[in-house]
Amino acid sequence: MSMPFYVSPEQQMKDKADYARKGIARGRSVVVLQYDDGILFVADNPSRALHKISEIYDRIAFAAVGKYNEFENLRLGGVRYADVNGYQYDRRDVTARGLANVYAQSLGTIFTETNKPYEVELVVAEVGDGAETDQIYRLTFDGSVADEHGYVAMGGQADAVAQVLKDRYREGMSLAEALKVAVRALEAQDADRHLEAKSLEVAVLDRNREHRLFKALPAARIERLLNEANDGGGADAGDGDGDGANGAGGSEDSAG
Repeated sequence: MSMPFYVSPEQQMKDKADYARKGIARGRSVVVLQYDDGILFVADNPSRALHKISEIYDRIAFAAVGKYNEFENLRLGGVRYADVNGYQYDRRDVTARGLANVYAQSLGTIFTETNKPYEVELVVAEVGDGAETDQIYRLTFDGSVADEHGYVAMGGQADAVAQVLKDRYREGMSLAEALKVAVRALEAQDADRHLEAKSLEVAVLDRNREHRLFKALPAARIERLLNEANDGGGADAGDGDGDGANGAGGSEDSAG
């Protein structure tokens, strides 16, 4: 008679965590960092159709790495949560903290109660009236939440990316400077990697905008900002590119 196969709960959780981490590391990285006028999101993402960065609500945005269909599912749930709460109560009652708690519960439940954990990592960010009131929450596959300040790196070789951010990031950078730091950090994963504007997905939560503070930046604007940073220019020159806010969230992952 064969013995029943037994795996301890501890081993089961460890296996699930290892599985999720491997899936997330296969994807391309995303960085989120504060700059003088708000919060900048930069993804290594050549896909024009599948987004890793998206608007959730007036002052709130979402960035993710990992399996596209899984974090798209979470993004849509977040949009529904924000819409319902903003409608029933008040738009100011919809906060990044509240949304992070909802995501933490969902991810925690999926991690403990299903065989396959979500292979995702998320950032939920809310821009405040000043840098000191910005909120950036990072959520991992098991529902853990970290309150971040300054910058976050997720996905791919996140440690290499975070090291460059640690070395180069400083408070109060202009948009052009912050974008240059973000791109250098993303390029650090691969010695001969050069990221051009067309292979980047970039968006901002800009505290100086009216009403909807989220804006996705078109390739032409990304290129101008990178040139400006390379020329040692200071403040970001104008905006002139229409509004192109991108409603769809997501990524091309988990392809490498």
